[in-house]
Order: sequence, then structure tokens, then C-alpha cells
Amino acid sequence: MTAVATHCPYCALQCATTLHPVARPGAVEVRPRDFPTNKGGLCRKGWTAPEVLTVPDRLTMPLVRNAAGELVETSWDAALDFVSDRIKALQAAHGRDAIAVFGGGGLTNEKAYALGKFARVALKTANVDYNGRFCMSSAAAATNRAFGIDRGLPFPLADLGGAGAVLLVGSNIAETMPPAVAHLQGARDSGGLLVVDPRRSATAGLTEENAGIHLQATPGTDLALVLSLTHVVLQEGLADTAYLQERTDDPDALVRTTASWWPERAERVTGVPAATIRRAARVLAAAAPVHGGAGAFVLTGRGAEQHSKGTDTVTACINLALALGLPGRMGSGYGCITGQGNGQGGREHGQKADQLPGYRSISDPAARAYVAGVWGVDPDELPGPGKSAVELINSLGTTDGPKALLVHGSNLLVSAPHLSSVRERLASLDLLVVADVVPSETALLADVVFPVTQWAEEEGTMTSLEGRVLRRRAAVAAPGEVRSDLAVFAGIAERLDVPGFSTDPAEVFEELRRASAGGKADYSGITWERLDADEALFWPVPHEGHPGTPRLFSDGFPTADGRAHVVPVDHRPVADDLSTEAPLYLVTGRLLQHYQSGAQTRRVPELAEAEPEVYAEIHPRVAAQLGIGDGRPLRLRTARGSMVLPARVTADVRPDTVFVPFHFGGAEAVNELTNDALDPVSRMPEFKACAVEVTAAALPATGVPA
Repeated sequence: MTAVATHCPYCALQCATTLHPVARPGAVEVRPRDFPTNKGGLCRKGWTAPEVLTVPDRLTMPLVRNAAGELVETSWDAALDFVSDRIKALQAAHGRDAIAVFGGGGLTNEKAYALGKFARVALKTANVDYNGRFCMSSAAAATNRAFGIDRGLPFPLADLGGAGAVLLVGSNIAETMPPAVAHLQGARDSGGLLVVDPRRSATAGLTEENAGIHLQATPGTDLALVLSLTHVVLQEGLADTAYLQERTDDPDALVRTTASWWPERAERVTGVPAATIRRAARVLAAAAPVHGGAGAFVLTGRGAEQHSKGTDTVTACINLALALGLPGRMGSGYGCITGQGNGQGGREHGQKADQLPGYRSISDPAARAYVAGVWGVDPDELPGPGKSAVELINSLGTTDGPKALLVHGSNLLVSAPHLSSVRERLASLDLLVVADVVPSETALLADVVFPVTQWAEEEGTMTSLEGRVLRRRAAVAAPGEVRSDLAVFAGIAERLDVPGFSTDPAEVFEELRRASAGGKADYSGITWERLDADEALFWPVPHEGHPGTPRLFSDGFPTADGRAHVVPVDHRPVADDLSTEAPLYLVTGRLLQHYQSGAQTRRVPELAEAEPEVYAEIHPRVAAQLGIGDGRPLRLRTARGSMVLPARVTADVRPDTVFVPFHFGGAEAVNELTNDALDPVSRMPEFKACAVEVTAAALPATGVPA
């Protein structure tokens, strides 16, 4: 084996790496490569990523549940035959929509594309969605209705480096994607790093020593805070009025919707002092091009988006950026920090309930006709829009709902909200099939488990948070009987007498190119050869001679009138707000050492030893009132459940807030408590804030389960 250039398997930063051979079978050593996003750096997760390739419990053979209820090894043919026969029987008895498919934002573009096609062409079901509904859907909905397109960052990440100010709303990138912090240095040097977070997170800590401002808002009030920032910009004459008149459809709507959000009112709602709100607005405005500044950016993350009003919160952030004339200006703009490794590409090519490849709407007759032509099927045979993720999960096993679920690239029993309900729905299915790398919590509940390839064992493409399409390359052979998810789709489709499913990633990418042509996310000009020649191309790339599109909106917006749309929004409380019984807010988030549901990182000794168990951050004053000492057990109780876990007493969290990381499973899964109330536009659940009762607890005799 020779050294192989590829990218990290974790977040959407997609840090460039080189994999080098070592003596152990299936093992590699990772070294960072210089690349615009990571600048030659890696985080702790990236450095230890090769450990996941050789974990002791790696799945290497298909598993099927026997009559005794045990998962036992079987052959691929037997497993595929069993699944296909059950699909046929269930659809014969209950109709095509009796089968559902659930995908993931970590799948390669080829797998995400094939999954959507498999659901609609082989299974002919409308019931397909993916875990990106938990991550990106609110930002996607907001940018689509404001700009007419959804690309997380409509500019290269490196553009941040020249900015005088960066406003981060609900993002802790110092822990989620540490190499990206280098791009904030210019803003920090100017005193312009503005961080909205109810915790003094690692990212909020970057504002210290006059590097910026931490706006430590009450959970669930980001929308009110951003409305107030916009109020200051407009009322103090700091807006780019010429930009608003020329490039937006309704500038007066900004004034109407923010006029009542003077900082003193916002202070009562958010807890952020009025003087701090004014100072932050002025710092951001001073960096805007209209005032001769170096550039300004407004960026959102999951902390702003995972709410029942997440779409409106992102919309308020977009409106603030528009007021300052940032979108489409070199060195300025609005962007969303995508989380999952292929969170951008994963939502572009058809595994989302309402989409077809190229980011086309499945309800658009012209889009249906075009994609059906690529697939060689009758457009009328394609199903319509399906249920969003939470609605799909809640329908499983019900009278009119799906009887079978196929899961690829997702660990629902850790990552979904209101887990007791999720567990009940999965248990009610006639058939649960999970394709995974390790025996995740969801895989252990399945009737059939397919062992599939992971990052260093497969070829394909990924799309970074900037919309930059990258090559993933295989460095080692997969162990045992491991095959790609593409083989699962092709194997089942063949048994359903539906041809046309390739297991070759390059062939699938060629078909993806054709299917995306003319769509918003147009990959038709991106070839395997261009990517292998080290061209990392920003979509859209509408033909092979096209250089790619690093920056959007410089000449207009892809809306019907070519202008950005100002959408009026207003603040409202969280769906499950405080009460006398539950007087504190529970918020959830990520840790430096772990990723998503933790199925990978909890198996890496170095990472697991650094953060081995779940915990709850609680403010010293509240801990003292409740008689809870540092490291002692406390009980969290919400309307959906309760859990016991150790306390971490720290002033880094607001007195009205309890923080719990979400990477742990079983009795340590905080999503047992989170709310599945949905945003009315994006259908994203409200993970990020709910009312919680906190009491001292007795530690179980065996300790908190690991």
C-alpha cells in the first residue's frame, strides 16, 4: 500500500489527510495535509480516526435475529433474500408505503443519491428521510426562502480570515471543528468575534482579552437577540440602505419587524444587557463594507436552529446580514456551519422526503419528468413527498404507517428526540434493517444487520460545508464480508426485479451528474477525473469547462425577482417553557472528544478515556440551593422522562441552564428528555431547549451505566 490522499471521516470541515500504511492489517496512520479549510491541522478526533477501522467489535458479517431472539451470523445472500421476501410480503399486504428508508448526512454523495433512488424506484415508497432533518433543515428552509438556494457557506471558509467581525449564533466550533478556529483570528485581532451562547463554551472563551463579546443569552431567545441587534443597526443609521433598496424585495419589512425590539426590551427577554447588545451591533456594523470595514459575517449553528422556531431564528440572522449589506459582497456574508461530514451533499441528491437529485423539489412536475428520464421510469410512478423524520418515526408500526424500516448511516436510538417514543415505535415494526459499521444502539435492536464499509475502505465524493466537492479514497481493504451500502441497495433491488443499481461509486457518480444537471445543486460539470486531478470544485458546476462557483450572489440571487427576500419574523418562547415544576432550561450540545451519537468515538480508547460518561453542567448557585456537590448525582426530569447523572458544577453555564452532551447511549442518552416539537416550516425537532426539573439523587449501587 502507498500513501493515499483523502479527507477526515468526521465533520463537514472535511480536513485533508494522507493515510499511510502500518504493519497491522486494515490499519493506517493519519497525517494532515495542507488544505484551505484545515490549514494542515487536525482535531483530536481526526488524529484518532484510524482507530475506528480496527475496533474489536467491528461488524464483519451480516447478522439476522434467530428464533431465540439473538443476532447470529449469516451469508449475504441469505440476509438479502430474507429482507427482500419480507419487503414483498409487507407491500403485498399493506401497500408500497409499508416500507420506509432512513438515511444519514455522513453517507457519501453516491450513497445518498442511490438511497433516494432506491426508495423511490425499487421500493416505490414515499417514506424516505434522513438525520439531516435533525441538523440542517431549519437553515436550509430559511436560506431557500430568502436566497432561493441552500448552500451552507455560499463562500469559501477562508474568506472569514479577512473579516473584521464574525457573529456566531449557536455554534461552538472550537470544540466541534477546532481547525476552523484559525479562520477567526482576524476577527479576534480586531475585537470583533461575537458569540451567542448560553454557556461560556470554548468558542465563547475566544472572545476574552478584548477579542470580542460573549452574548450569554437565555436558551431559546436567540431570535429576540438578533431582532434587537437589527433594531440597533436600523435605528442608529448603520444599515446599508442602498443595498437594501437595490438587492432586497421589502426593506421596509425589516423596520416593521424590529421596531419594537429595542435593547432594553430584549434585555428582559434574553438576559443580555442592553448596553452589550448595542455594543455588539456597532462592532458588527463597523466591520461591514458600507462603513469601510474589513468585512463581516453572520454565521449560525445548531444552537440557533434546533428549535421549534429555528427557521425564523435563521431568517432573523439573514435579515441582519441583509441590513448590513453582507450577502454577495466579497469578504462578507451570511452562512450556516454544516455539522455532519456530508451534511451539505447529503441533502442535495434525494434522500430528503421532499427532494429529488440536484436539490429539485419532488412536487415539481418538470423536475419529476427530468429525473424520471434519467432513471428510466414513468414520472407518474414516482411517489410524492413523504413524511419528515420525526413524523416518519412517529408513524412507524401504526395502523396506517410503515411496517418496515431500513436505516443507513444513522443511530436513531441516540440521535432522535424523545427516545422512549422512538424505542417503542422501532419495537413495533415487523422488520427493522440496519446497515452499520459497528453494533450501534439501533443495530442491536434490528432484525437484520448489514456490515458496511467506512471512510478509508471506500471510494466516493463528499461535499464540505462550503459546497466544495471532494474525493474520498480507499486506503485499506474492508474486513471480513463487509460491503458498501451500494451493494445493499443493488442486492435488494435485484431481488425485487428492479435493475439499474450499480455498486461502483464512479458509475453512480456519473449518473448523479446527469440527474443533477440543471438543478440548483448542479454537479454535471464535475467529473471523477477533475477531482482526481486535485480540483476541489464548488457547486454549481453546470458544464465540464466550468471552474466552479466559490462565491454565490455577487450578481444577484436565484429567486424569481433576483432579489433577496426579507421574511418578517418575531420571537416566541420555546415549546416546552419553564414552569414551577420545571424551572430550569435543559440544553444539549457536543464535546471536543466525541462525534454525533458517539458510536465511533466512544470506541476509541483515547477519546473514551478523556470523556467516558455523560454529565450535567450546573451553576454553583443552583447546585448549592439543591444540595448537589461536584461529581455527585442529580436527577433531571422533563415531561418525557428522567435520568440520573453526575453533576459538573461550573460558572460557565447560566444559573437558569443545565447543559448535557448528547453523544452517549442507553441510560446516558439525554435525548430521552428532549422535546420532539417541530418547527412548522423545516420540521426540525426542538432538541436545544426544554424545561427541566433538577433534584439531588442517590447514585445507583452500580453507578451511572456506561
